[in-house]
Amino acid sequence: MEVLIVEQGRLGQYNDNKIRTPKRKRSNFLHHGKEEGSSNGKRISKKRSASSNLVESCENEFSMDELEEDEEIMFLIKARTRKRRSVDCEVMGRGSSKDERVKYELRNATSKISSSSPPSSSGSSCTSKCTEDNREVYLKCHHCMKEEKKTIVSCSKCKKNSYCVRCIKQWYPHMKVKEVKDLCPFCRRNCNCNACLHSTGVIETPKRDISDRERAQHLECLISNLLPFLKQISQEQVQEIEIEANIRGLSPSEFEIPQTLCFNDERVYCNHCATSIIDLHRSCPKCSYELCLSCCREIRQGCLLDRGEVKFQYRSRGYDYIHGGDPSPDCCPLEASEDHIEPLTEWKANDDATVTCAPKEMGGCGDCMLDLKRILPPDWISNLEVKAKHLLEIFRTEHSTFKHDCAETRKDSLLKAASREDSCDNFLFCPDSRGTLQKEGLLRFKEHWVNGEPVIVRNVLEQANGLSWEPMVMWRALSENMDTASTSQFSEVKTIDCLAGCEVEINTREFFKGYTEGRMYNNLWPEMLKLKDWPPSDKFEDLLPRHCDEFISALPFQEYTDPRAGILNLAVKLPPGVLKPDMGPKTYIAYGLMEELGRGDSVTKLHCDMSDAVNILTHTSEVQLSDEQQSAISRLNKLHRAQDERELMDWMNSLKDGGQPGQQTQDGEALENTLSPEINVELKVPEDGDEDEDEDEDEDEDELDGPTTSGSSTTEVAEETGGALWDIFRREDVPKLEAYLMKHYKEFRHTYCSLVERVIHPIHDQSFYLTLEHKKKLKEEFGVEPWTFLQKLGEAVFIPAGCPHQVRNLKSCTKVAADFVSPENVHECLRLTEEFRQLPKNHRAREDKLEIKKMILYAVDEALKDLEAMVSTQV
Repeated sequence: MEVLIVEQGRLGQYNDNKIRTPKRKRSNFLHHGKEEGSSNGKRISKKRSASSNLVESCENEFSMDELEEDEEIMFLIKARTRKRRSVDCEVMGRGSSKDERVKYELRNATSKISSSSPPSSSGSSCTSKCTEDNREVYLKCHHCMKEEKKTIVSCSKCKKNSYCVRCIKQWYPHMKVKEVKDLCPFCRRNCNCNACLHSTGVIETPKRDISDRERAQHLECLISNLLPFLKQISQEQVQEIEIEANIRGLSPSEFEIPQTLCFNDERVYCNHCATSIIDLHRSCPKCSYELCLSCCREIRQGCLLDRGEVKFQYRSRGYDYIHGGDPSPDCCPLEASEDHIEPLTEWKANDDATVTCAPKEMGGCGDCMLDLKRILPPDWISNLEVKAKHLLEIFRTEHSTFKHDCAETRKDSLLKAASREDSCDNFLFCPDSRGTLQKEGLLRFKEHWVNGEPVIVRNVLEQANGLSWEPMVMWRALSENMDTASTSQFSEVKTIDCLAGCEVEINTREFFKGYTEGRMYNNLWPEMLKLKDWPPSDKFEDLLPRHCDEFISALPFQEYTDPRAGILNLAVKLPPGVLKPDMGPKTYIAYGLMEELGRGDSVTKLHCDMSDAVNILTHTSEVQLSDEQQSAISRLNKLHRAQDERELMDWMNSLKDGGQPGQQTQDGEALENTLSPEINVELKVPEDGDEDEDEDEDEDEDELDGPTTSGSSTTEVAEETGGALWDIFRREDVPKLEAYLMKHYKEFRHTYCSLVERVIHPIHDQSFYLTLEHKKKLKEEFGVEPWTFLQKLGEAVFIPAGCPHQVRNLKSCTKVAADFVSPENVHECLRLTEEFRQLPKNHRAREDKLEIKKMILYAVDEALKDLEAMVSTQV
């Protein structure tokens, strides 16, 4: 994990007075990743318990617009403690006693003129006052549970539920009053009242019926793709067993490997490289230091990688510096550099191939020989390999791959996303969601997916029930589902300030207000905030059950993406009780702006996910800039460019003088030769040449728009439905992309808008976002161009593992994403796991959270069981 040492608790002059918002707090330290457990022993226990929170109803519910803005905490506390009467919950899955239901039906008997007719109404509303037992009774709104004295609309279908006009306008703005009367939100299964939001089992996931032949083809595909990696795992273990046999002077069959105690709720990691240990490993009998087989092999070969810690020192230089001014005079000076990697203590194997425990400097005791231990039953992996080969021979003659049935992809299902010369992959597969439920759609998806190409699916929200993804609705559902202590804390959320790269606490209502209306600093520069991995828990299904069901129902190609039962999703193959990785869903809520600011944009920086992912844009809100803001942005951009040129020149001069603390760890002269031509060209651009630059940017935008639309500008498209701009790079272009970033890394800014100090890994550091200018230079210098396209509302983007990508929000966006592991991309997951284990100890991406080797074993095991069951039923 990248550790950012903050020299000051706050950003000097970069404080609340500079921002036109209520006061908020800044954290003293920047944490870019989650640390799981301790490093000693690397046995990390994470016991999961199902949420036991009961859905409480309320008698009198507060209406959000009746609250004062400074009464957030009181509302959240009351929202948890109030009680609500049960309301005809049979359809929605909410239980109610017989007596309560009878009472409710009596209260709502006034909504009927007869037992079979809806209440009389004038226009789109009905009279809410009736008579029962010689007293006046008012219909109760299903959403707010208030007995309304004004107009209220009753559903003509169910004849039970009613909604007041006030709730319709506030929580169902997309529906007209007449539509509610014809079919209420409850009957449409998209009611977002507090009780309905916490019900489960309401939404049935649309699944394509799969024949036995198709199921067998899927299982054969899974086993065929995983068998080579199963052989690799088995061979690695056989080699270690042979080494142990030579050490003991016995044959492999003459000794038994002792089993180590490992519970299902534990993850066992290598103490040196942090890679997950699935079976055979070496362990110290004295201090329990554990070492994976890969590290054992490297020690014997004398090539153990150096994984010391590195330190980054990003300091706050004040508010003025961030906007192109001079550093604050009272900012802390940068101390002597400690960013170099400490040399590795010598650790070699003995002459007989035995390995001594790691030296004390590396976390071990340095005294005892490491013993070979196992976690799984003896020969389980080798027997699995034999069984897989046997069953594949049986099915391979009868079942073939999917490609032979796949017709040519229709042109209307393709989207031009690149303009590479002499390339056949400039177009991306972009079907409509209705076609994904058919077999032909899946076959075409597999054809593109196996080549490592992204896929875009349009209109996926049409497959769901229309539940609101408005952030305030989700926040209300979440706050109702929290206990009193958590609710009071939830009145504020932790966000990332995209300009400074700092964590910021802000009032929840203020954050969502800025989502729709925008926020700005005192100098009118737009303030971009984003929520990442929200809600902050791996219990999305427990905290937002209806939204989780809605998301899963919208997922296309559920053979791959279903996080509960996808037949081709390796992540669901882990047996019950085994600790599973957090694969989502997760919500990402962020501000966005059409214009590319160049500094402080709402972006997800260039990175590479360890697994496959699907990302759905569920909600957008556009924020317009005033003419005054546009002028301020133009003026500040000139200051930014001048600052960039000045600091690049200072850095070049420092290289000539023998280097400076924090410079890239390679020869200074080589860096100068590499960077000088490009930097000199950049420095020759005159400050008054803005018109020419604007023309160049227009040309860049035209080049960018070409792949996504025909004859339309990015602005025009985004005004319609586009919410996010994606750049996804091909796997084969990764080496050139990394070379470009290493060459130009000093042209990028990171935390506190400081120049990037050093690069450990150009992609896994997540320190870079390539602007239009950088993408143009990348193509000119290295011939590399990404797939570039706009993600529109209701579109799902599939990102293959191993494809670096970056995203910029053109509007305020709410995205929901989930990870999955497809058989076709397991090789990329393994490659990334190997890359991550070579990173320094405190790097943000180092830990093996996916445990892909464990997934391979259990996925093959379950697939074999399913195939055997099919064979037994056919006999």
